Amino acid sequence: MMKSLQKSALIALALCGLVAFESAYGQTNVPKKADNTYTLEECIKIALETNPQVKQSEIQVERDNNIHAQSRWQRWPSLSFNAAQGFNSGRNIDPFTNQFVQQNISQNQFQLGSSVILFSGFQLKNTVKRNEINVQASQKDLDAARNDIMLNVALSYLQVISNEELIIVAQRQVDASVLQVDRTTKLVEAGTLAESNVLDLRAQLANDELTLVNAQNNLETAKLNLKQLMNMPGSEEINLVKIPVADPSLTAYDATIQQIYETALGNLPQMKAAELRTEAAKRNTEIIRGAAMPTLSLNGGINTAFSSVAPKERFVSDGSPGQTTVVTSATDYIIVNDQQLPIVQTVTTPGGSLRHFGYLDQLNFNRNSSINLSLRIPIFTNFQVRYNVANAKLQQRTTEYQAQQVQLTIRKNVEQSYIDMTNAAKRYSATANQVRALTEAFRVAQVRFDVGAINSVEYNIAKANLDRANGNLIQTKYDYVFRTKILDFYMNRPLSDF
Repeated sequence: MMKSLQKSALIALALCGLVAFESAYGQTNVPKKADNTYTLEECIKIALETNPQVKQSEIQVERDNNIHAQSRWQRWPSLSFNAAQGFNSGRNIDPFTNQFVQQNISQNQFQLGSSVILFSGFQLKNTVKRNEINVQASQKDLDAARNDIMLNVALSYLQVISNEELIIVAQRQVDASVLQVDRTTKLVEAGTLAESNVLDLRAQLANDELTLVNAQNNLETAKLNLKQLMNMPGSEEINLVKIPVADPSLTAYDATIQQIYETALGNLPQMKAAELRTEAAKRNTEIIRGAAMPTLSLNGGINTAFSSVAPKERFVSDGSPGQTTVVTSATDYIIVNDQQLPIVQTVTTPGGSLRHFGYLDQLNFNRNSSINLSLRIPIFTNFQVRYNVANAKLQQRTTEYQAQQVQLTIRKNVEQSYIDMTNAAKRYSATANQVRALTEAFRVAQVRFDVGAINSVEYNIAKANLDRANGNLIQTKYDYVFRTKILDFYMNRPLSDF
């Protein structure tokens, strides 16, 4: 009975490039309702909030956002602080006199450094732009995943409602058969009809009861599918608010195939994601090409050190005039007019005093700073950049073909969906005409059976034909409605509007 609706599900999956949804029982926080009754909007909301595939897409968006934010900070200077503690024993070099000493030395070194890239072939700029495009593409992937869930939930919701209507039709068939069996039984007991008529009608009643059981089973299966999409336990009871789906008017769809196709290209997230990834591939090519250009960077730092062998007492000048002393050398001399004269020097010592140097004093005394500008020009890199650029261009062409394939798939699916909708409308119209004709035929058969003009076999055939036609009418009705919803999806219209 539900083959056409199931086929519609497969078409919807193909249209959106769906990935099979695997439900995880008992591991969700699905909100409970007192009466366990849900509308279509509530079912879609719960499915979107609990679906693992959607959650994974959300995580990917967050990850790409982090990558984008970090790449923006790459344009700022970096700042680092390094500290080292060392201990040497035995024969060592005094860091202050550069003389060998035979003693233990304890030393500290501290460095504060900063570096910033001034130019790198526009690699930083293109990296930021590429990562920004990747964020947008990931967001479109998330939108596509959400659309997949919405379509699946809408289909399952319609399947539940259609099965509920089939149960109503089947129950009416059972009730009618029960009344006919009771009436015929009285006529047989009165001797008006043969007992075979009752037996035939009871067989028909058994068939109707089996149809009712099958419809009930199909309803439970449809509910289970919907609960799995909502990530709810299969044992939980669920009721749906019935959507008033009116009988189709079978008027022509208000958009042509070309209009639907153009609207889908402008709105479907998978098309936009493919275009964005093509743009990201172009940026990636520019990033790799920038590796062949010079890199200019600015570096600076502040350094200091402490050593345990440094003198603890030092003479520190205060800038005041000191003592002047005349010193006559006893060994150095010059010869003037064949006469040896000693060298006399005037030595002036600056004013100041001896001061104790502690740990912090020594760090301050040993402080030094540096700044340098670095230029790196790649001359020959074993053709790495050349072939990396060539591979990047190939990847760019691949994304372009992938975008073309998405475009062709959308056109194919739009055209197929439009034809399917048209055919569904024809099937519904033909089935409605069949129901009207068989209803009248059954009415006549019932009148003739009541007066004994036909036997129970002919009566059961007329009833079975009408029962099948009524079931087919419900099936073709929801088949047509869902195929129309697919076109509405391409036209960016709400799925909840019926």
